[in-house]
Amino acid sequence: MRSVASSIVLAFCALSLAACATVQRIPYTAEEKSEAMVPGFADARVWADDPNITARYAGINTRQPIMLALSGGGADGAFGAGFLTGWSERGTRPQFHVVTGASAGALMAPFAFLGSGYDQVLRQVFASGEMENFLQFEGVSGLFGTGLFKAGPLRALIAKYVDAATLEAIAAEYRTGRKLFIVTTDLDSQRTAIWDMGRIASSGNPQALDLFRRIMEASASIPGIFSPVLIDVEASGKKFAEMHVDGGVTANILVVPEAILLAKKPVLPASVKPKFYAIINGKLSPYFEVVKPNTLQIAVRAFATSVRSNTRNTLLASHEFVRRRGWDLNLAAIDDSVPNQEKPGFDTAYMKSLFEYGYERARSGQMWQRSPSEPIEQERPRTPRVASQ
Repeated sequence: MRSVASSIVLAFCALSLAACATVQRIPYTAEEKSEAMVPGFADARVWADDPNITARYAGINTRQPIMLALSGGGADGAFGAGFLTGWSERGTRPQFHVVTGASAGALMAPFAFLGSGYDQVLRQVFASGEMENFLQFEGVSGLFGTGLFKAGPLRALIAKYVDAATLEAIAAEYRTGRKLFIVTTDLDSQRTAIWDMGRIASSGNPQALDLFRRIMEASASIPGIFSPVLIDVEASGKKFAEMHVDGGVTANILVVPEAILLAKKPVLPASVKPKFYAIINGKLSPYFEVVKPNTLQIAVRAFATSVRSNTRNTLLASHEFVRRRGWDLNLAAIDDSVPNQEKPGFDTAYMKSLFEYGYERARSGQMWQRSPSEPIEQERPRTPRVASQ
């Protein structure tokens, strides 16, 4: 009887904690969702499956727009940060007309967009130990709340490097016609949201900086690990909040949006030949690992497996789409020979090593492959063109 009573007490405590930890939300309908907008930020975002998405690329006045897509990858984001820095050092990194980022890629996208003058920020964020203490357990409440680990460290890191000056620099570039997009996953609708960060930055709205940071946080918030980010919206006078999580859940890398992949009519004039660069913060091939019987490691491994499959399928579809149109696609990913991180988290030594690997790969010109299945090529010599600062 004592054992039964103890079980009942524990169950009651668990339910009580769950009730206390649950975030209260205002219910809303699918119809209201379809009309929802962020107050004060008209056209701040578009959905990846929206046929009208091509309008977002209007204003790029060049026959060969240069696109950069940065994938998610957690600690493996150190590769992309190092790669961009080494590319600058090599002297062949162009100015990108469009930059997209998801998850870890969202944390580097604003600085990649602003140019090589922000490479030191990439090094500081991904190779200095800034992420070492990211995983701070929420305690018992985390087991019954919205995330196992505190969101504070991620939020503080974003606030440290994305300030009013950064926002104004992005706004200035947006006014020249350049585009910066960050991807989140809307859990309520199970759709990929593509946020027009330059439009937000240039809005003049006093809440722009806060919204900009919250979108970055949402894009990097692995569900179950970190709490989702609630973004306030409004539809027909009704106010409610959408729940956004890691962009990698639906689109770990955004090369060509879903609606464009499915379009049956030309999305760009025949004379426009985009050049795509996709930096994948991870390995393209599956890798063997005996998973320890630990709840967190099983969850992390399962999520990583899903995202890896998602990424590879996205790249294969994008490659075929680009190839058929005679466009140019260049991929960079971590080589299979590079040792994997031994445990989940953000180990500083591992991230420093991966940053230097990415840096040397790009600096030496061992950079690109044309498809997920082709080998890495040596970059062909050309006239250096360094990104603007």
